[in-house]
Amino acid sequence: MTADLGRLKEVLQQELEGGMADALEGGMDGLLVEQARGEAPRSPLLRMVAALPPRGYRELDNEGRRRWVRRALATIAADAEATASGGGKRRKATPRRKAPARSAAGNTKRASTSNTAAPPSKIPPGAAALDVPLRQARTKLRGPTFDKLEKLGLVTVGDAIRHYPRRHNDFSLTVPISELVAGVEQTIRGTVDVAREIRMGRGGRMRSTEVQVTDEAGSRIRVVWFNQPYLARSMREGAEIAIAGQVRAYRGHATFQNPEYELLTPDKDGGTHTGRLVPVYRLTERLAQRTVRELIANRLEAFADRLPEPLPQELRERHGLMGIAEATRQIHYPDSAESLAVARKRLGFDELLAIQLGVVRRKQEWQAEGDAPAIDDRTAADEFIASLPFELTSAQRRALNDVQSDLARTVPMARLMEGDVGSGKTVVALAAMLATVASGRQAVMMAPTEVLAEQHFRTICTLLSGGPEPPLNGVLPVPCLPLPLRAVLLTGSTKAKQRRDTLSAIAHGGAQIIVGTHALIEEGVEYQRLGLGVVDEQHRFGVMQRSALKSKGKDGSPHLLVMTATPIPRTLALTIYGDLDLTVIDEMPPGRTPITTRWLPPDQRSEAFDALRAEVDAGRQAFVICPLVEGSETVLSRAATEEYERLRTDQFPDLADRIELLHGRMSGKKKNEAMQRFASGEAAILVSTAVVEVGIDIPNATVMLIEGADRFGLAQLHQFRGRVGRGEHPSLCLLLADDPGPEAEERLSTVERTSDGFKLAEADLELRGAGELFGVKQSGVPTLRIASLLDAPLIDATRREAEALLADDPELASVEHRELRLQVIRIAESVVDEQH
Repeated sequence: MTADLGRLKEVLQQELEGGMADALEGGMDGLLVEQARGEAPRSPLLRMVAALPPRGYRELDNEGRRRWVRRALATIAADAEATASGGGKRRKATPRRKAPARSAAGNTKRASTSNTAAPPSKIPPGAAALDVPLRQARTKLRGPTFDKLEKLGLVTVGDAIRHYPRRHNDFSLTVPISELVAGVEQTIRGTVDVAREIRMGRGGRMRSTEVQVTDEAGSRIRVVWFNQPYLARSMREGAEIAIAGQVRAYRGHATFQNPEYELLTPDKDGGTHTGRLVPVYRLTERLAQRTVRELIANRLEAFADRLPEPLPQELRERHGLMGIAEATRQIHYPDSAESLAVARKRLGFDELLAIQLGVVRRKQEWQAEGDAPAIDDRTAADEFIASLPFELTSAQRRALNDVQSDLARTVPMARLMEGDVGSGKTVVALAAMLATVASGRQAVMMAPTEVLAEQHFRTICTLLSGGPEPPLNGVLPVPCLPLPLRAVLLTGSTKAKQRRDTLSAIAHGGAQIIVGTHALIEEGVEYQRLGLGVVDEQHRFGVMQRSALKSKGKDGSPHLLVMTATPIPRTLALTIYGDLDLTVIDEMPPGRTPITTRWLPPDQRSEAFDALRAEVDAGRQAFVICPLVEGSETVLSRAATEEYERLRTDQFPDLADRIELLHGRMSGKKKNEAMQRFASGEAAILVSTAVVEVGIDIPNATVMLIEGADRFGLAQLHQFRGRVGRGEHPSLCLLLADDPGPEAEERLSTVERTSDGFKLAEADLELRGAGELFGVKQSGVPTLRIASLLDAPLIDATRREAEALLADDPELASVEHRELRLQVIRIAESVVDEQH
């Protein structure tokens, strides 16, 4: 039997377009087994099968499947090309005309090296060439280097071309040796006077290369490459050379150490490594910039013109976007800073458009069913608000009106409510939950941690009952409702008997308000009539968790309200949470006590603990935050367990029995005990890790002392600060850092002088990126390679284009949009991971 490679190719292309779902009846493995029967040992199909893991295609994760499918398609294309050129015999390679290299000025020559592309008999035509594995594309590289490249995700020609630089060094201008400035990136040109191998270090163990270079003016400089003795053999005396890098002062003389270099010939005035804006790539261990640079330069020269154009011409013209092939060349080896900016705009547009298409499509799918319960009676919510001992701010009232308007529709609400610490989001959410209960439906509030879930449960019971402790069985007489309401708590630590009772109450409708953690969406948790889901601290959850909550609605989709106390710049919210409508509570309730923030250097550490002691002696309480649970040899920072013991034995021995420890590795029972002692005032000082970043409400706490403050982001420090200033007494936030660098010093100064959470969040996004804005690297936050999440005009433009494209072609199924669909799938896989 001969394998039907044509059918297999069609299936593989469908798999690539379908998001690697393995949706074929019998699965990909079943098809491969069927097709492989009777195949010759060296057939293309058996080579593909041999590249799979022992358990076959189903064992691969999404990224592994994508790589295997692309390799398989390249193998089929190469086999078809070889067959077409003479019954499977390889034809003689046709000499290729080598494209000129770009000059230092960048107008006439392309950056290149001596490597050439593989013969045409190995490379399929058109865009299929981008799927050829790098190991099959002719280069000087050896097996171990390919292994390192694959660690970077560089498997195919296309992967290499799309491995964009992290930044560029400007080596475009040459400087006379006599005018070099230490610590600045500069380029020189000169002649090699001496090139020799030298031995350095203890016992002469380090073999290095030392070169003396003289420029036209007769000035000389020493250049050293450590641990690279082989370079001495390639640099003959009298050769012209360009050197680029930072100059260092060594024993009073200017020296280049491990710089970039380029040996120049009469027809080569600059190239890949010097004389221009030179790319700097992300690397892995023992892989040199020079190796990656030369590989990518070669692949660009040979294959950039084969990149398919995903954007329709009319769209490109409307936004003044460069073509994909030229943009890709310019992002690696730009002709100028202006060309680099134009290329970044084009490729950034592609990235953001892919994300916006994904989030806009999610929103459409969420709301397409239109089967949510219409909750249009505002009586219960209005009576609850009127009963509160305080007035809502105008921002809270606007937020509540947004939510109530959404609840009144049969289109499921999908809204993000964000507000600074203490802005009053929980009250707005509770009003919406009461309106839902009054309509005969259940409402749930899901939090990312048990500590926060328990805090919400206590807050809800207190607001509804007026008492400080949750009533027995959570049964609450609520004046705005005709019958008592039952609120229950469900977390991973809920004991077996209580869990059974709680699950029964949820399933039969005996519980109307349910508060908990991820336990609320686990298998086996059934709701009678779920009408509203509230998700707190949205950035800790992924799209999958939100979908799981949605699926709990038996007789229709529940409404969804997600909240975050981490202020999010509008640009980031539109990108990450673009499937949600946005409400911002940008006003603080009156009466919040002031918080004085001070950053103290190491020599003022004692003053910080003196201030803490004074507050405790006055009857108040304090937090001490540490970045680590336990000490580490590799991370020089204070640990909670060690600080806890130090405070009890050295700093405050008389308070030893009033100091508590809290961290994420403790059991749920011990965490609860520690929090209860602190909440009741029995404990005066709580030593904790970042677990108290959100959800801890202790009005009597007036000191937030943060050890290792330089290890936290701006937004996270602001969250910690928000744990105090909740009572009647003025509060302190003290930032301690033993040895902060210049960037950390700037961050701490920013927190000291700025109390606006939104300004801090925007600064944090610019400094550290979206993943660090929330204090954790986590799924759902795009790690963009080109675009900036602060580029509001580009984000708005791609948002509008995504909405227009999906309105015209919801599946991107037209011929004109086929490449865009494939681009969306590829970029979405690489920048937005929603598999958690």
